[in-house]
Amino acid sequence: MVEFDMAMIQNFAVAWGMRLVAAILVLLIGSWLAKRVTTMVERLMARQNVDVTLIKFLRNIMYYALITVVLIAAAGQLGINTASFLTIIGAAGLAIGLALKDSLANFSSGVMLILFRPFNVKDWVTVAGETGQVDEITVFNTILNTPDNQRKIIPNGLITSNTITNITANPTRRIDLIVGIGYDDDIKAAEAILQGVVSQEPGALTEPPVTIAVSELAASSVNFVVRPWVKTDEYWKLRFSLTQKIKQALDEAGITIPYPQQDVHMHQVPAKGSETTSLSS
Repeated sequence: MVEFDMAMIQNFAVAWGMRLVAAILVLLIGSWLAKRVTTMVERLMARQNVDVTLIKFLRNIMYYALITVVLIAAAGQLGINTASFLTIIGAAGLAIGLALKDSLANFSSGVMLILFRPFNVKDWVTVAGETGQVDEITVFNTILNTPDNQRKIIPNGLITSNTITNITANPTRRIDLIVGIGYDDDIKAAEAILQGVVSQEPGALTEPPVTIAVSELAASSVNFVVRPWVKTDEYWKLRFSLTQKIKQALDEAGITIPYPQQDVHMHQVPAKGSETTSLSS
């Protein structure tokens, strides 16, 4: 009986010893592979100029996900039923996902912004109804500095779910000005003055050519559109300069820029008594 018990113990020890060795080997090899894989992916993303913050975040997620797989595989080598572990992990993941759905939406949007780069740091953009210069792009939000030096922190989910306008993405921009003159003024003379002002502005580009044309016969003025092209970083400087010079040139030529006005016609209505007198006579 004692010999039988010893044989069972020996068989049990050998079997569990083999399982334990297998589990240890799975842990060691799996951990090594997890580190190698995450390092390779990290280097690959670095070569693709992916943002450093995103690289570190994705590396950590990938590493811990692989370690979780390794632990489950090691538990399987010990004969533990891993189906229950997978069920628990799935339920926990679902609960965490529901609790952090807004944060996860911002995170996924941040990953998209960093990977696809619709704008970069230092770009001027209009996103989620806010305009400013991009100061920082993180995985959860984007930080803008507005022209009046306010700091706006915008969740990335709001950015990707709305139109993104990158103001400084292209090297050139078009200035759109509307200049009104009086109906009694000479249209050809006004057009020549506008053309001369734009041609003498050193910042205005010759290609594409400027567009100057009558766009509208408005209620109190004849409206011209003046559309020169400029370098993007000189947009506001040129816009302000052209506005001032156009006003001065039109004033010197005696061409008016009319105020909004209405013509009021007065009709005299005879008194009721006078109407009766005229009828009786």
